[in-house]
Amino acid sequence: MEKNGVFPFMENYILRLKQELESDRNRLLSHPIYSKISDLSGLRKFTQIHVFAVWDFMSLLKSLQVNLTSTQIPWLPVGTADTRYLINEIVLGEESDVDEMGNRTSHFELYLKAMRQMNASTADIDLLLEKVSQGMPVQEAIQHVAIHPNVKDFLGYTFEIALHAPIHVKAAVFTFGREDLIPSMFHRLLEQLYAEVPEQVSTFTYYIERHIEVDGDHHSHLASDMVCQLCGNEEKKWEEALQASRKALEMRYKLWDAF
Repeated sequence: MEKNGVFPFMENYILRLKQELESDRNRLLSHPIYSKISDLSGLRKFTQIHVFAVWDFMSLLKSLQVNLTSTQIPWLPVGTADTRYLINEIVLGEESDVDEMGNRTSHFELYLKAMRQMNASTADIDLLLEKVSQGMPVQEAIQHVAIHPNVKDFLGYTFEIALHAPIHVKAAVFTFGREDLIPSMFHRLLEQLYAEVPEQVSTFTYYIERHIEVDGDHHSHLASDMVCQLCGNEEKKWEEALQASRKALEMRYKLWDAF
């Protein structure tokens, strides 16, 4: 029986894709970066790299919304109502969630707030946003910021997907290629830091908890359904989704190498 536009046989495609990516996910989970983040100084350095992934994730999300819904005037129906619902609900949560005080904010802005609370520098991401807001093409703007080459490569792949990939590939990279795996050691460090300096890490702790609660559960199911609807039963599309997602996980590993 069809549910939310997804037929049971499509779930087999999703299961197979996840199984194919399992070794890549495990490799990412065991990256040495996590053992190097042992104190507040290490956490600051981590956020100064990770913030770029938080930002370009939002850009990838909006590229999906542009493709799957009508964002022009006059309005015309685009695609199916099921896919419009799925992407709009994800955008709603990512772009206008709440902070720890109940104020509306995007997850990216919440992340910046967390960085400033712990005195992590936002200079690089601020400069990149400034260049883009002035009208500089994003790929060019990336090259104008003095960040690690691995960070530039990571961003470059994301925007190559966001700007040029077929919609089913975009959806797959968004869903399966941007895993923010958080090992137990990272949680233990946050618990320790929160006990020691809550006034510097309370917002980041909330961000992580909120990320797990929303992105890691409800949104992941919505996104999986979206991939199913876009790939259908076409083997070629599922294979393209797999390869692009695998490369995205490789680029995340490379991003962690910049630590």
